[in-house]
This record gives sequence, structure tokens and C-alpha cells, in this order.
Amino acid sequence: MALRGNLRDFTITQLLNLINLAGKTGTLILDGPSEQAHVAFREGKLAFAHIGNEDSGLAGVLHKANKLNENQYRAIANRAGQMTDKELGLLLINAGYVSQEDILLNLQSYFTDVVRRLFTWVEGIFRFDAEMLPPADRINVRIDLENIIIEGSRELRELEQLQDEIPSLEMALKFTDRPMKHVNLSVEEWRVVSFINPKNTMKQIARTNKMSDLETRRIVYGLLQAGLVEMVRVEGTAPPPNPKTFPIQDKEEQKTLINKLIGRIRTM
Repeated sequence: MALRGNLRDFTITQLLNLINLAGKTGTLILDGPSEQAHVAFREGKLAFAHIGNEDSGLAGVLHKANKLNENQYRAIANRAGQMTDKELGLLLINAGYVSQEDILLNLQSYFTDVVRRLFTWVEGIFRFDAEMLPPADRINVRIDLENIIIEGSRELRELEQLQDEIPSLEMALKFTDRPMKHVNLSVEEWRVVSFINPKNTMKQIARTNKMSDLETRRIVYGLLQAGLVEMVRVEGTAPPPNPKTFPIQDKEEQKTLINKLIGRIRTM
């Protein structure tokens, strides 16, 4: 299947549908504005996924899932050397760090999350390489694409709705006068709240917390609806120009220009 093109013309949903229906084996390579992603398939099922500079190795995935603490992760990274993920997984199971089920469930969750993040990519180019098989030195999974496609499409619609409410993540947030007492926030919400400052953009908060645009907009929308925060310009930046105002300072000159425009329109 010779497949290459632009994400403006072919969405991630359409690509996954094609791969799923054709039962293809190979790797989908996507070049976004700032990151590259590799998504590998075997017989139309998701086998492996990697994005940007993230550590998608077994140790990195387990650390991100809090199955390994920072010291354990560093010790494993230093001692693993050229060990494959399959060898490392067997070592971790025998040492009692994790179970086989822990490994598979966390890899499945991570790979699925990578693909879900790609649903928000609308800029970039892609190509499908049937000769690039899922990496043999990594633990591969077999995940049906149907549920990923349905969930990803749902999240994309949600993102579009949230973009109407929060058009730009380059805006900052500040707290309103409403007290924060007796407010029950999730761990993710507290992570966002802890960085709220008129000097911090929502994009910066998202990057600091390693959150996707969708996750950030979802949390910010909830805080806005609860009346806890409001959106403001980043402190120290100039206000955007108002397109409804004329750049002419003299009111008489402005009035004359309007009359001339009206007269010109009437003669057309």
C-alpha cells in the first residue's frame, strides 16, 4: 500500500481506517510541525508507537506510569546497557518489580495514548512504510484499532468544541475573587492550578505538566465554568489591535472618510 500525503488532506482517522480495513503490517511515519511520530502495525492491529523524544522504552513507560520510582528508573537505565525491552521485562518480573500483566497493560495504555494525541495533528506529512516492521527489540502489543478510532474521533469533536471556548493557549490565566476553600480538584487540575500566573501561558503550563492541548483545554474549561479563573493577556504584552477601530485619530477626518465610502457605494 503506497500511502503518503498531507494531514490537511488525509486525517489520522482515515489513515487508521485504511490500515485497519486492509490489515496492513508496517509503520506509519508522521512529521508534524515540531515532532515526528512512528506508529507500527501488525496485521492491522497497533503494535508499537513512539512520538518525539519521549522515552518509549519499557523502563520509561513504567516510570511514567509510576510503576518505577525515579531511583529505580535511573538504576535500570544505567545498568540495562544494550539489553532489549524483552530481556529487561523478564528481569523486572523475576526481581518482583512488576508483573507480566503490569507490563502489557502499561504498554497498551502508553501506545494508545500516543495515537490519541495524534488525532489533534492537523498539520504535517505522512507516509506508510510496509518494509519497516514493528521494532523487534521492543515488546509489541496487539490492540484493535476500532475502539481507538471511535474514541479518537470523539475526542477530536470535543477538542473542536473546546477550541470555540478557548481559541488560543497563548493566553494566560489568573484567579478570580472566588475563594478556593471547599473546592474539590483532581490531581491533574491541581497540577494546572499550581502554575496559574498572569505571566504563564496555558501552552507553557501544558508543556510543564506534559499535558496535551485537549487535556489542558478540558481542565481550563472546567475551571472557567466553576468561576475559579479567567483568561487574560500575558502580563507585559501589548494588547492586540482592535480591527473595528479606524487608525485615524482625527474624528472629523474619520467622519469624512466614512461619508466618502458611503457615497462611493451609492454610485456603484
